[in-house]
Amino acid sequence: MASHHVVLSRGADLAGFRRAVRALLAASAVPDDVEWSAEGAGLFGSEALPDGPPVALPRAVGELISHVVCHSDPERYALLFALVWRIQMGERSLLEVASDPLVHRLALMDKAVRRDLHKMHAFLRFRRADEEAGAERFTAWFEPDHFILEAAAPFFVDRFRRMRWSILTPMGSAHWDGSELAFGPSGRRADAPPTDAFEASWRGYYESTFNPARLNPAAMRGEMPRKYWRNMPETAAIPALIRSASSRVEDMLQREAAMPTKRDPQKAVAAMANQDPETLDALNRIIAAAEPFVHGGTRAVLGEGPVGAPLAFVGEQPGDQEDVQGRPFVGPAGQLLDRAMAEAGVDRSRSYVTNAVKHFKFEQRGKRRLHQTPTAGEVKHYRWWLIRELEFVQPRLVVALGATAVLALAGKALPIGRSRGSAQFLDGFAGFITVHPSYLLRLPDEAAKREAYAAFVADLVQIHALAASGDGRTLSAAE
Repeated sequence: MASHHVVLSRGADLAGFRRAVRALLAASAVPDDVEWSAEGAGLFGSEALPDGPPVALPRAVGELISHVVCHSDPERYALLFALVWRIQMGERSLLEVASDPLVHRLALMDKAVRRDLHKMHAFLRFRRADEEAGAERFTAWFEPDHFILEAAAPFFVDRFRRMRWSILTPMGSAHWDGSELAFGPSGRRADAPPTDAFEASWRGYYESTFNPARLNPAAMRGEMPRKYWRNMPETAAIPALIRSASSRVEDMLQREAAMPTKRDPQKAVAAMANQDPETLDALNRIIAAAEPFVHGGTRAVLGEGPVGAPLAFVGEQPGDQEDVQGRPFVGPAGQLLDRAMAEAGVDRSRSYVTNAVKHFKFEQRGKRRLHQTPTAGEVKHYRWWLIRELEFVQPRLVVALGATAVLALAGKALPIGRSRGSAQFLDGFAGFITVHPSYLLRLPDEAAKREAYAAFVADLVQIHALAASGDGRTLSAAE
């Protein structure tokens, strides 16, 4: 018969479990002597044990406990205490023994809870409810397999911080009023709105983008189990879309192939060329109004500097900070360029700086926008803008910073290492090839980084001397 009886609150009582573990270890209790219950409202049932000192556990064990206490298995606390007790008895690396029956069972429970959290993050849908005190409120209904509501709620606070919302589940409810998160009793499906006006538009969008040729019901059920279908607006359309898939595929096969007409970069460039801008400002208005030729581009980042500048620096494309601020070379690479120019005696305010590609090409990864290198075709599409830009500026020397700028100015790819130095670019521009400042930032070794930076400053010193020597358009020919 168990000598210790621990009664925890229903659900995921992590704080109560931690207090109980400290007390039990301080009382030298062993797992077989403890009976756990998760249906009460207090910490201990028939006895009151004093609180014990803190228990030191590996970080991975703490993370495992925080997930497993959310599991619906009534034995979860007994299993977790057995794990903690064995670790305190000297098995510090127990969690690394995947073949151990206790570790294996807890790992499966941990995986199930993580999967349940993922499903809730992915498949919960808010619907507009009746207004309260003149403010909109949104309500969602979800049926989790485990006690994950308190663990999942902060995700929705971060994502929908400006909304007032409630999440109802059979295991409890969460409520956010814009400043405070509160938890309450279980809800009912009938308490959540069945639909709202937005869902009709969303369903129409979903139906219009459904591709019958890629229909795979098994994969659909694997990614989104049927239990969640009734809570999501687009799933009401799935049965009809599946039934009509074969006829829609046949219809697609019988149609003649057609090229997309919405966006043809070559035609767009030709159309801009026909506008024949007479000033740099007129060209910039055309660039700013045109659609990006690269994926992810939000707005054009125009060149900066005076017309008639002796030096024009051409980089690859704007980066994240350039896209945000709308100015070239203001991010980390731009700051490094400014420092090197100052050391070489080059006045940036009297130089012209621009990029071969005018929009930031990136891939969204969570909150980060990761740089993507433009393709040769994309560089070609932007080339007309760059050449017209340089024709208006009329620099004595054009500096190609990196391989993409060389491709745009020379019309072909050239190795930076062998081509570094004076060059003759297409369209009659005297040039100089050097590395892009971002290359210096990517070097992992500090010694190599210092050496490369010194070589870059030396290039800028030579560039400054060439631009000051006279007509830059004859420099390369005289080399």
